[in-house]
Amino acid sequence: MKLFNTALFIIFSLYHVQAQVKYLHCGHLIDGQSKSVQSSKTIIVEANKIIDIRDGYATVPDTAELVDLTDQYVMPGFIDMHVHIEGQSSPQRYSESFSMNKADVALRATMYCERTLMAGFTTVRDLGGSGVNVSLRKAINAGYIPGPRILTAEKSLATTGGHADPSNGVKDDLKGDPGPKEGVINSIEEAKKAVRQRYKNGADCIKITATGGVLSLAKDGMGPQFTIAEVKAVVDAADDYGFVTAAHAHGKEGMRRAILGGIHTIEHGTFMDEEIMDLMIEKGTYYVPTISAGMFVYEKASTNPMYFPAIIRPKALAIGPLIKETFAKAHKHGVKIAFGTDTGVSPHGDNAKEFEHMVDAGMAPMDAIISATKIASEALRIDDMQGTLSTGKYADIIAVDQNPIEDITSLQQIAFVMKDGVVYKQ
Repeated sequence: MKLFNTALFIIFSLYHVQAQVKYLHCGHLIDGQSKSVQSSKTIIVEANKIIDIRDGYATVPDTAELVDLTDQYVMPGFIDMHVHIEGQSSPQRYSESFSMNKADVALRATMYCERTLMAGFTTVRDLGGSGVNVSLRKAINAGYIPGPRILTAEKSLATTGGHADPSNGVKDDLKGDPGPKEGVINSIEEAKKAVRQRYKNGADCIKITATGGVLSLAKDGMGPQFTIAEVKAVVDAADDYGFVTAAHAHGKEGMRRAILGGIHTIEHGTFMDEEIMDLMIEKGTYYVPTISAGMFVYEKASTNPMYFPAIIRPKALAIGPLIKETFAKAHKHGVKIAFGTDTGVSPHGDNAKEFEHMVDAGMAPMDAIISATKIASEALRIDDMQGTLSTGKYADIIAVDQNPIEDITSLQQIAFVMKDGVVYKQ
């Protein structure tokens, strides 16, 4: 009997290994790079990669698993270039930094990670938190919790009093004098040290706050906060580690300095004009619009005067509604646009509402999808393994029930999610 049981275990184990092969019968396919919707395709997945894509519905071997998506529209998993996975906007957000331990933040954020993945976003770039974002990335990669691949900046970099200075808004005896270890810099040497500290802490990318911001407890939301030399020092140090760099920027001068310093992506870009757009095109800089965040803060500041502290409301009312208009101008001008939401300001799981805003502002639905697949993967320099449905790339595959080219809001109702060859939602 023992020998018989052992034989059964071996047979089961062999079948389990072989059953890692999945045949996805796809009624409609959007591959993330072509402008057309293809029909009747089979994607063959082995372990965590796509090993073949065939015309028609291929015969499924007995040792493989069939995933029937014949009635659905199949796409690559989406990439969000700008999230904050640790938290989410609320009236309590500003007091939570004094009441929540890192363990509290991490446990709550597991919920945000799962919501993001279930919304069809299989990869995100987290542009700043407390360092818990690094632990979340590790937990997801180890399979402890469901969530997207996270490329994280760990802690954003600021100048003293700048948008990401962690001591803004606190009483004098708590302010101290944060430096490069805490992500605050005021010189070329400190810029290099801060980047190296982020590398030591486990970051995957670097973010600077090149101008003031809407949600920081500081008056100025537009002024420049880095010199060109400081930006260049950040970028040079980041390049040593292969890090893509991002610049939060609302005002024109801060954007100009960031672009001339070599920053790879401009986030928000609210007061961008044609001069800045031309400079971005010349330097190959990507634009990450985050319309969702702008719309969210404007709506909250307009309808609920108690949602944000008083110092934030004027910035939210002035800056928030302009981002959509800027996006429309930048798209028409030919700036390279990579999908990003600033989710964490707006609610986690609502990332796909950005598509609706983009299309409403004049972008074609297919171009909006490509901005969240092929273009985003290129901006992050991960296009060798992600961003399109192609042989040899990771099996990050999602599907919806309705044609998103005809109704872009269908992307807010994801029916199927596969990440790394594992089905999370069906």
